[in-house]
Order: sequence, then structure tokens, then C-alpha cells
Amino acid sequence: MRRTHHCGQLNKADLGTSVTLLGWVDSIRDHGGIIFVDLRDRKGITQVKFDPSVDAALGAQAARVRSESVIGVSGKVVPRPEGTVNPGLPTGAIEVEGSVLEIINVSETPPFPLDDAGGDKVGEDLRLTYRYLDLRRPKMRRNLLVRHKTAKAVRDYFDSEDFIEVETPALFKSTPEGAREYLVPSRIHPGHFYALSQSPQQFKQILMVAGVEKYFQIARCFRDEDLRADRQMEFTQVDVEVSFAEREDIYALFEGMLKKIWKDVLGSDLPTPFPRLAFVEAMNRYGVDKPDVRFGLELTDLTETFRGSAFKVFQSTVASGGVIKGLNAKGLADITQGELKNLEDVAKSLGAKGLAFIKVEGGEWKSPIVKFFSEAEKASLTRELGIADGDIVFFAAAPWEKACAILGRIRLEAANLLQARGRMKLRPDDWKFLWVIDFPLMTYDEESQRHLATHHPFTAPVPEDIGLLDSAPDKVRGQHYDVVLNGMELGGGSIRIHQPALQKKVFEDVLKIPRDVVESRFGYMLKAFTFGAPPHGGIAFGLDRIVALLCGTSSIRDVIAFPKTQKGQDLMAGSPTPVTPRQLKDLHISILSPEE
Repeated sequence: MRRTHHCGQLNKADLGTSVTLLGWVDSIRDHGGIIFVDLRDRKGITQVKFDPSVDAALGAQAARVRSESVIGVSGKVVPRPEGTVNPGLPTGAIEVEGSVLEIINVSETPPFPLDDAGGDKVGEDLRLTYRYLDLRRPKMRRNLLVRHKTAKAVRDYFDSEDFIEVETPALFKSTPEGAREYLVPSRIHPGHFYALSQSPQQFKQILMVAGVEKYFQIARCFRDEDLRADRQMEFTQVDVEVSFAEREDIYALFEGMLKKIWKDVLGSDLPTPFPRLAFVEAMNRYGVDKPDVRFGLELTDLTETFRGSAFKVFQSTVASGGVIKGLNAKGLADITQGELKNLEDVAKSLGAKGLAFIKVEGGEWKSPIVKFFSEAEKASLTRELGIADGDIVFFAAAPWEKACAILGRIRLEAANLLQARGRMKLRPDDWKFLWVIDFPLMTYDEESQRHLATHHPFTAPVPEDIGLLDSAPDKVRGQHYDVVLNGMELGGGSIRIHQPALQKKVFEDVLKIPRDVVESRFGYMLKAFTFGAPPHGGIAFGLDRIVALLCGTSSIRDVIAFPKTQKGQDLMAGSPTPVTPRQLKDLHISILSPEE
């Protein structure tokens, strides 16, 4: 049988037409001996009717059909009888009177319901084990379609902007400065390894040296890191690099890309330009460099309020160079002891010794620490935090970045509690984009006793800060930028270093990477820069995260056709698996027992 139409195509204009449909049996019903089959393909559903009074053999054949079996049907398009029209279905005004039925492949009973409501109730492991069935569910088909439309919008946009898509190698060299890599042993070169590319970063910079000028790629990338809802070991980036571009060019270019994606996929018009927020301001106000700005609950600096305070914990923190941060979770004074304990555990997980708080109920301040506060301090707190009856105030006393991080996390937890009480409403389609800019170029790592690149070692410093690289690298700002949406980082990038002398200085003098290591990992790149490297910059967006947001799901596993579990397993195919001794011998590898 050859298909003439898809199951979602037919309508009243096709009445009287003879058609042939191919697909899966979505459901089957017997109404007084007449068999109704809802036939499904990727375009939709059409109802097919088999009447035994017209053709007894055909009716008997139809009665043996099972759900999810693959069948072919030929027949005539007719109107549904009055009172049976289904306005919720695009094909709900018609049905097909079946005259020929071919049972192509019979299905066993699926291990879980394949409708959205039933499928959502089963465990994810079962759905991933039978992923080929899970992907038949309407929601999962929609997710794949959204992913397709998103990728198409990206390609159409960059094509219109005169970019060219260039593929870069998946097998690269090991550069262990970043996240943990997947290593691939070389059979031809015993004892040598490739690394699966964590990103096309170095290749796209080389393409700028090569004169490509405008490059993009929807690139597959790999990182051997712990998995979670928004992270996979193999993921997809929208990867872009542009020559002769400054930060303002980058901002405009990618606001245009996101605007097109949201328009093509959701029909939404994003307002541009996006707001911009410096890293220090983002941390001071929200406690995180990827803030969700759909709600307030902003942090307040109370360091000066408690300088010289009688409360020794706060006073000693300030005297040692730390800060006091406060957060008024307005309307949350009815927090339970269990909820308060959970918040304290969260704070402790981030390095706090506890979580100081003040509840305000019936006009009374309730807290073990209130007795240490002077009247002037109480008045300052009321003024600075806008304290009113029904509020609860949380404090963090620590070095600046730690204090911000502690209250930043408490802010999110408090928002969740307020939402659960119906006192805060956050719409997932309230798209609050912003650029976070002016990140520090370097951070000092106490464990290794040296500076590390905040973004990556190719990020260019802000020109006016270059003179601080030798004397105060902590104060050097990088030309690094992130796109943030509703508390999630969608993408990040930077203007790159293109002068070989400056790049070498950052590697050797600031990051303290030994010269021989620099040469082995990046020597080819430094050499390329000596042949006329243009100024350039770029960005990489997480395609999986973008699609998850567009689909309204918190897990990127829902928008990847064949994802791994949090344990890094493919439950459907059963990977990873052991390999044979012969394979290991060919690769010159032996496996040590855990004890060894």
C-alpha cells in the first residue's frame, strides 16, 4: 500500500476522496459491532470505520487489530454523523470508511500508556528503557519538532547574516584545564589518546585566523561530568565566532538570533535590546551571576550597619574584611520549623555555619539574635529592608562572594516557598532575558595557589585593565558575556585575545602554566596568531537548554531523542558495556581492578 495522505491532513474538502493511510493504531473501539480505529502518524489522527454489515470479513479482520500495531487502510472520506463531530481534532469533522485493511506489523501490549497523561506517571527509567515507545507520545513528538524548528531558525538566521557553517573535529587533543574529558585511545599510536572535543573553541579561533570571518556550527560536544536535569555528557551547542567584532556587535547579533527563534517557534516577539547587568551588581542584588529577575527579593548590603556592632559574629566578620548581607522574604513569616531547617541545611551546604533570621509576627521581632541589636541597628534594618509584619529576614556573614552565594540560594528557596503558598506567581512564558557582563578575568584558587581563568584562558581583558595583569590580576575585567533567561544561563562567550604576546603572557605569567605545557597544548595556536590573527569574538549557546525552555520542561532529557540517565547509562541500548580482551589488546590497554 502507498500512502496518499497523512492522518492529520484530511478535512471536509476531502469528502468523497478515496485515500490510503499508513500508521499506528492509537486506539480501537467497538460500538455495537462497528469497529472504530483511530489511526495515527506523525501528522495527527484520523478515525477509520469498519462496518461488518457491509463487509463481514473486513469487520472480523478489524476486530483483531491491537493498539500500536502498524496498519494500512484504504477507503473513502465521509462526514461524521451529526452529533459525533470532534471539534478538538483537526480531522474531527470526517472519518474514513475502510474498504481495505492490511495489518503490517502486530504490536505487543506497551509497558506503559503512550498518551501524555499516562506516560508522565511512569518512572523515567522505564520510559528511557523503551524510548522508541516514549517518543511516540504526543508531547515527545512536539518536543522533537520544536528542536527541529529551533535548529532551522538558527541556520536560517546565520545564513541571512552571511555566516557559513563549518564542521570541526570531534577527536581533539587533551587540554585538561577545563572540565574532565573523554579520552579515546589511538590504535595506531600506542599510549597516545585523543580527547572528545568539549567545544570547538580553539578550532573556531583558528578559522578566524584562516579568514573565514563568520563561522557557526550546531556542534556536538562532550564532557565527562556529573549529570543532572540540565546537563548531559554529550550535548549540542550553537557555536559562533566573528572577526572584527566588538561586544556591541555580539550583543546585537545574538539578540537577533534569539528573537528569530522565539518568533519562529512560539510566535512571540521578544523586546530588544536586552537589559545588561554587571557581574558585581548581579551578585550584590541577586547573589548569583545568572539571576531570575522575574521577582524581587533582592539582597541588601548591611555591612556598615553592623560595623562595630555588639553582635560579635557580625562585628568580627566585618572587621576581618567580610560583609553582612540581608534578604527580606516578604510574607514568609509563617515558615514552618521543617522548612526553616531545610533552609539552614542549604546555607550550611554552601559553607555557612548556620542561618541567622528574624521573624516579624504581630509587630514583634522573634529571633535569638535580636537581643544583641541596638535600637539604631533595628531602625536601620527596618529602613534598609522595608521590614513589615509577616516578613522574615535572613542574614549571611562571610567573605563577599560566599555571602552573596548563600543568600542567592536562599532567595530561590524562599521564592519556591512563596509560590507554594500562592503568594508569588511566576509564569514560565514571562521571558526575562538579560546580558551579564564585566566578569572578573581571573579568580584565585586557594587549593592550587594560583589564578584560574573565570571563563577560559582565551578571553581578552577589558583594554583599560590590561596594565593590572601583573600587579592586580584579580581586578582585571574580562570581555566575557553571558545570556541569562529566568535564572538559566543560555550561552556565554567573549572577545578573544588575538595578540600572541598577550596570549602567551596570560598563559605563563598570570595562569602560571609551565612553558612546555603551553607549547604542547597551545603552541600551534600561538604560532597561528603570528600570521595575522584578526580581532575576533564569539559565543556558544546550549541548544538543549533553549529547546527545554521553549517546550516548558525543566529537564533537557525530555528534548534529546536518546539521552543518558544521571548515571551516564543508555538504558535502551544497554551502554556502556565491557569490551573484549582482543579490543583492549589492539588498543594497548589493560584494565586494573579497583584495588589496584
